Amino acid sequence: MLIKKLTELNGLPSWEDDVRAAIKKEIEGHVDKIHTDRLGNLIAVKNEKAKGTHFGLSAHMDEAGMVVKRIEKSGLIKFDTWGVLPSVLLSKTVKIGKEGVPGVIGAKPIHLQKPEERETVMPLESIFIDIGATSKEDAEKHVEIGDYIAFDSKYRELGKHKIKAKALDDRLGCAAIIEVLKSDIKKKITAVFCVQEEVGLRGSTTAANQVFADLFINLEGTICADGEDIDEHMRVTEHGLGPAISIKDRTSIYLRKYYDKMLRIAEANNIPVQFRRSGAGGTDAFNYHTAHGGTPVIGLAVPCRYIHTPVSMCDKRDYSNMVALVKAFITQYEGKGKK
Repeated sequence: MLIKKLTELNGLPSWEDDVRAAIKKEIEGHVDKIHTDRLGNLIAVKNEKAKGTHFGLSAHMDEAGMVVKRIEKSGLIKFDTWGVLPSVLLSKTVKIGKEGVPGVIGAKPIHLQKPEERETVMPLESIFIDIGATSKEDAEKHVEIGDYIAFDSKYRELGKHKIKAKALDDRLGCAAIIEVLKSDIKKKITAVFCVQEEVGLRGSTTAANQVFADLFINLEGTICADGEDIDEHMRVTEHGLGPAISIKDRTSIYLRKYYDKMLRIAEANNIPVQFRRSGAGGTDAFNYHTAHGGTPVIGLAVPCRYIHTPVSMCDKRDYSNMVALVKAFITQYEGKGKK
């Protein structure tokens, strides 16, 4: 399955090579042009000479994770994080660098912790990665400062409709774009698979200046907060209600005329959708909607529980409905994407 293939690859910010290569292999033969820019974004054009609205589709290839910061005399490894909280780290298994050196995240045992330490989240400076090395020199045979650290987590299907995996944010968006590019849609589409979104939307900063689309659709995995202990008014999105359309977030305000059109097309095609009910977070949409004097953008996302952890979870139906909605929207949308 495409999602399994993509999520089990490691693609930390600036280390997206394996993900980019896999995507390129998937879309070759289905697009007219493919190129990689100097920052590492993969950009592909389908139906280059088609008339009418030129659609942009965007998703990011990188994932939340960690990076080696220091190797101690003992051989234990200190690290920094990209988009991961210390509260989800302890006892997790990881893979380090291109060779996938195995390690486990640890801290001093509970028996040696002070009472107040047991009652709080262990801070990042108090935890480490153990690769079984006996010394700094031994560790340096396998690991270098600057190596990326990815969670060691396999794709699993749970129950009737759920998927558990790392990097659903945003390999779900990448997979959806691949499916659209493989379809028989006749409209012009420029697909952008961005790097370094998790460290400040950096890939889309350069990509937005290269693509002159009339209308962009940014595809993401987003916050899902539908647990029993969360008040209904605080539930950003929920599993099984369809992909989520954004109204606003920390970096973008989406133009109503475009997401209203997406809602109408969803209704006409019996595709369930929901709104993303939070202004928190930001996406690559920011850079597209401020490029070239302003480019309209629609934000669409699959709700993911436990996002930015090794056990993120989505509902397969939400993903399938996102793909169906993007295809229907591109096929049925009329008019240029002008404000």
